[in-house]
Parts: sequence; C-alpha cells; structure tokens
Amino acid sequence: MRDNPVTFEMVLEQLDGLNIISMAAIPMISLVILEWVLSYYKKKDYYDGMDTLAATVIGLINVAQSAALKVLTFGVILFFYNLVPWSVPNAWWSFPLCIIALDFCRYWAHRVAHENRFWWATHVTHHNSEKYNWSVSFRLGWTQHIKIIFFVPVALMGFHPVTFFICHQIEVLYQFWIHTEYIRKLPRPIEYIFTTPSHHRVHHARNKKYLDKNYGSTFIIWDRIFGTFQPEEEQADYGITKPVNSYNPITLNFHEWVDIVKDIRKSRSLSEAWAMLFTSPAKLEEVKAAYQEQYDTAAKASQKTPQPVTPETKENKLEVPEEVEA
Repeated sequence: MRDNPVTFEMVLEQLDGLNIISMAAIPMISLVILEWVLSYYKKKDYYDGMDTLAATVIGLINVAQSAALKVLTFGVILFFYNLVPWSVPNAWWSFPLCIIALDFCRYWAHRVAHENRFWWATHVTHHNSEKYNWSVSFRLGWTQHIKIIFFVPVALMGFHPVTFFICHQIEVLYQFWIHTEYIRKLPRPIEYIFTTPSHHRVHHARNKKYLDKNYGSTFIIWDRIFGTFQPEEEQADYGITKPVNSYNPITLNFHEWVDIVKDIRKSRSLSEAWAMLFTSPAKLEEVKAAYQEQYDTAAKASQKTPQPVTPETKENKLEVPEEVEA
C-alpha cells in the first residue's frame, strides 16, 4: 500500500539516463550494416537498399514521435498506477514479473492488431516489407503509439512506472535480434519458451499455413497456450497478401488507413461501415462479398415486387378495344 501518488517529475528523474533503446542504437545500426555486408558478400537476397532506407526513415521518425509523445504515454501509465491503492515492491524480482505481465499484454495487443482491421492499420507497416533482416525491426508504424491502452492492466497491477518503462524498453529491444535469416533453430528449451528468429520468420510470412501465427513478443509460450503456434517448416515468403509496391514511408504507414476510409465511404449502411473498420483483415474480402450479395438479393427482390394499383396507374393503362360483332 502507498500513501502518496507518484508524480511525473519523480518518474522522469528516476528514468534519466536509462533510455536503453537509445544506448542500443549504435550497436543495432552496426549489426544491420554487418548483416547487409555479409549478405552482399554471400550473394544472399536478404536486403534491398531502398527498402532498408525506407525502414530507417520510418524508424527515425518513430523515435522522434516517441520522444514527442513521452508526456502522454508516461501520463497514461502514471494515471492508472495512481488509481490503485496497492503497489508491487520495487525489488529485483519485480522486473521479471513485470516483463511476464507486459509480454502477456503484448501477445494480445499483437494478436488484436492482426485480427482487427483498425488495429492492423497501426501495425501493417511492420509487415509490408518483402525482405527479412535486422532493419525490418525499425519499421514501426507511426500510429502504433495508441496501443499504449493495451498495457494499462500492467499499471493497474501496481508495477511502478519506472519498472514498467524499463521492462517495456527491454521488450521492444528484444524484437531486434529475432528479425534475421542467419540465426536458424536454437536448442529445444529455448525454442519452447522464448520467441526466436525461427518463430518470427513464420509470423512475417504470407504463406497460407503461416498467416496469423506466432504473436509472442519475448515468450512463445502464449502461442502454445492459446493455439496460435506454428513451427517453421517450409521457407517463408515475406510480406503482406496485398503488396504495397512502394518505398515511400508515408505510403507504407498510411495505405491501410486510406483503404479503410475508401471502404467506409462506399458503405451503404452503418453495419457495413462498422465491418469495414473492425472486421478481420483475413476475412475482409469475404465480408465485402457477403454485403454485395445481400444488396444484390434485395435489389432483385424489389424488382419482382408488383407495383400497387392507384387511380393514376389505371388512367395510364392502355384500354383494349372490345371486339366488334360481325
């Protein structure tokens, strides 16, 4: 139990100098260059210069956004943390517990981002590359920051905001190393518990058997528990089922939002508009076809319905002359 609320200034003071992602930036960029050079030397088609440039621009703008939105994201977590009267002690063991809690929330946030079109629009940028390398980890959508709401339960559990943000950075940083073709399958205990490059290659693939699988962020056990696990078998074909065919960072970030707006504007009912916004991306074409069939059926039915007879229609009818007797 705690008596006094934690303030924004207190959190900033404790987090000062603890930006783990910033500290890891140079090593990550160095590893991307190393992997790129190695791929060129070995004649592996793992990199595309324009694709990597687009990923770098997207990543840099995302970092700038994170800095600009720091007050908002910190504020959300602080607000909900201060709502509850209990707290998890700030001990060493609170960090692994917080990572587990965060990872559980990340699993569901990630799954919803694939199974709901609105949230998919915030995440599709990470998947619309047809390459798979360490630079792909930089491709984080510019609208993905709204997913902070999925982590509110961790704040409500009573984990201190400083613990939360340190663990959150560790979780984000973990994603870097799993985006590579060079690390194949690891020893079985690691593959069983943790998300590995093998698992994540499946997740980035558009092969039919691999679609919407392996959502785990740090731990793959959530996929095993909730039935979304798929081991790596055939070679992955990377990208999304409807390719964007663009290197423009703006297009890569907003093409799905544009498609959503177009589909909503073409909708002929509120229920169809709702479906265009929130249906599963995997079922989108099926849902569109179902609505079109519904409208076609209604149109045919209205054409077959006899028109009511009114005095006006009687007058307009052609009179058939009676036969003249011979």
